[in-house]
Amino acid sequence: MMNRFPIDDPRYTAGLLAIASAGVLAAALFFQFVLGYQPCVLCLWQRVPYGAVMAFGIVTLLFRQWRGLGDALLVASGLALLAGAGIAAYHVGVEQHWWAGTSACGASGRAPQTLEELRAQVLAAPVTRCDEVAWSLFGISMAGYNVLISLALSAFAFVAARTAYIRTSASRTFA
Repeated sequence: MMNRFPIDDPRYTAGLLAIASAGVLAAALFFQFVLGYQPCVLCLWQRVPYGAVMAFGIVTLLFRQWRGLGDALLVASGLALLAGAGIAAYHVGVEQHWWAGTSACGASGRAPQTLEELRAQVLAAPVTRCDEVAWSLFGISMAGYNVLISLALSAFAFVAARTAYIRTSASRTFA
């Protein structure tokens, strides 16, 4: 009997990771453009790993004939998602006031000396502060959910990469 989902084929898992990443980005864009929640700079940084995973998935699907590329891109996807979880965890810490955000998260460290400096600082200031929770469900902010989603997808990518690597190694050994 054939497996319903062949986890040892990087094309399927890379495609699933790309679809999941597109779903997370679509949710973020829905919150931004439909519900009106403006993202802070850390929110925007958290989107980058999902874009990378989507690109890795597309490359895996387009160049499936290159043996080992899909396995390597699954590892790269896992690492990108792990980095995304780190950014999101940092954002949760900023929201909870465990540590300060980056200089792009709020006010700058130096007071403006001239009216032009004040004007430039006001125009360059982010619309949304990183240390304010804009939305939460069950006491968990969007950044908190992003930590959980990123970690789960990262674990899936690493398990799939290991399974694909074992399959590839076994086929080289016994072929």
